[in-house]
Amino acid sequence: MRSSNTTARHAHKPFELPRYDEIALVLQGGGALGSYQSGVFEGLAQAGVEPHRIAGVSIGALNTAIIAGNAPEHRVAALRGFWESICHPLDWFGNLGSLALPLIGQHDFARRWASMWAAGRALTEGQPGFFAPRMPLPVAGWHKTPPSAVSYYDTAALKATLQRFADFERINDGPIRVSVGAVNVSSGNLVYFDNTKMRLEPEHFMASGALPPGFPAVEIDGEYYWDGGLVSNTPLTEVLRDADHKDTLVFQVDLWSASGNAPADFLDVAERAKDIQYSSRTRAITNMLADRQKHARFIKELLEHVPAEARRSDPLFKLAERVADGSAINVVHLIYKNKPYEGHYKDYEFSVDTMEEHWASGLEDIRASFAHPEWFAVPSREQGFVTHDIHRPVNVLPESDRSVVPTSEEAQAA
Repeated sequence: MRSSNTTARHAHKPFELPRYDEIALVLQGGGALGSYQSGVFEGLAQAGVEPHRIAGVSIGALNTAIIAGNAPEHRVAALRGFWESICHPLDWFGNLGSLALPLIGQHDFARRWASMWAAGRALTEGQPGFFAPRMPLPVAGWHKTPPSAVSYYDTAALKATLQRFADFERINDGPIRVSVGAVNVSSGNLVYFDNTKMRLEPEHFMASGALPPGFPAVEIDGEYYWDGGLVSNTPLTEVLRDADHKDTLVFQVDLWSASGNAPADFLDVAERAKDIQYSSRTRAITNMLADRQKHARFIKELLEHVPAEARRSDPLFKLAERVADGSAINVVHLIYKNKPYEGHYKDYEFSVDTMEEHWASGLEDIRASFAHPEWFAVPSREQGFVTHDIHRPVNVLPESDRSVVPTSEEAQAA
């Protein structure tokens, strides 16, 4: 059942959030899995939670454009319109397996059959309003081909789709700060296109999702850009770069899970490799930020042993005090969990059926997160950085909660 229908049947009162200086939405890359992010956003909209800032990479950048490019009351409908426009319904052959095989008790195999067939169609046919096979393919050595034409697929149709579902005047002049990550092909550096620093056009969002060699580099101001996920698939650090001295609530929506089963065949190996490749940076970034907060607290504890006169007169101590007065950051982490039927092709399986399932999973996970109102309390500056995840086992603490520097009183007691 579509999540838009469930919205009408679930009357949600606005969720009472504590006062935060900034509410941010962080959207990772992951291709067809991105409809999970749309489900999460529908849950946020139902709860009356509006982000002040959105940062996205790849498919997360495209979802960012749709959200920021519409008025609050139209955002969920625009997201649904976007996803329904770029997804194929299953054709007769895909439906044949999905309908016939359950009759002999092969439900999971039937779903896998349909999913594999849809992914195969994406490879051979492309997706409407998104990408199409490039014909003919550029041949090495024949003539010099611009980077914007060296790819297996042509993404020209995506510009019109973005313009159809997003108002770029609203993106640039609206209330939401927008940042999308891309990689400069020549320098290899990750850059963020930000609407507080430049006017954003469809090309900026297309560049963020230009994953080679499938998609071509996008030219912006004489430079070529690829998918930001080549360097970092999670733009959390970009959001928190400006978070000093702010109480910040982050909804971080990831599409790749670091945890999973050991692979049993080569296809499983390909799937786990993708999961680890695109999720590991999220883990590293989260742990790095937790360590930063831990060190700030440590400096603060040390400064209490410095005479007040020295702290007032010495510029080094003044700098240390600014560092020690870190942010209070609360990250609500929503991570897509693989379905049993999915394989290494899950990020380019764009069937409507699977899109609906991803969307429903995101909506379910954010609702389950809101069922824990205690998670949304503003962390103390002593805690600094906390994370919550609906899928984390209850007896497992995140690294940020297991590596806290003790206060001087705690150290003396020890």
